[in-house]
Amino acid sequence: MDSNITPLDPIAFHLGGFSVHWYGIIIGCGILLGLALAMREAGRLSVDQNIIADLCIWAIPVSIICARIYYVLFEWKYYAQHTSEIIKIWNGGIAIHGALIGAVATAILFTRAKGVSFWKIADIVAPSLILGQAIGRWGNFMNQEAHGRAVSRAFLENLHLPDWIINQMYINGTYYQPTFLYESLWDLAGFVFLLLLRRRAAMHRGEIFLTYLIWYSIGRFFIEGLRTDSLMLTAHIRMAQVVSFILIVCALILWFYRRKTGLSAKRYDEQ
Repeated sequence: MDSNITPLDPIAFHLGGFSVHWYGIIIGCGILLGLALAMREAGRLSVDQNIIADLCIWAIPVSIICARIYYVLFEWKYYAQHTSEIIKIWNGGIAIHGALIGAVATAILFTRAKGVSFWKIADIVAPSLILGQAIGRWGNFMNQEAHGRAVSRAFLENLHLPDWIINQMYINGTYYQPTFLYESLWDLAGFVFLLLLRRRAAMHRGEIFLTYLIWYSIGRFFIEGLRTDSLMLTAHIRMAQVVSFILIVCALILWFYRRKTGLSAKRYDEQ
């Protein structure tokens, strides 16, 4: 039976001589949904929605470029021999941490130029970021990547997964753990948590964004340990786990420092 399993086609359709990949469509949907959510929240808080739109015009391409650079640098041994593939992001190979670095750097520069609070804007877009990540992991699913170690079909069936997910985890004659799914569900839970949290009057400016960093990084740290395609810092140290640990520590330090010094005295929803 297993030998008859055919993976889902990663190409959605052809437009002339151009192939449109599901990976790009899914990433694009995540971006658009996140943008719509952030625009709606900006309107609720009486923040100029054009600021969010203008920020995205800069942050989205910078984030994609940084995500690809980050990935290529840690896989340089391969890309040095296949330079023509460096730009082929539709085949996968973008690192979320690289995208996050690009997005935050762009937001800091942008908000300074506009004279608005970085922390207020970061709080508004934080749920959008983690929702986009939850959706984006399904692009990995279509490309049969970001999976874990080899498992049996019975293992996957015991997770009560539908056949279309189980079958897509059958890669070159072997079933693999759907770590893309674990992270997507963790991010989705984080999205719901952030939506609930930002309704709390006790939340101060910047703390929604810092909670996002902590939540996402905790999940990524543990799930990364299950993956077989991690970007490695050394032969035994996974880069994503190092970055996740650093983000957790830095976010906690910033949280308590801003509270202690009064830098986060304003509530999340204050003007």
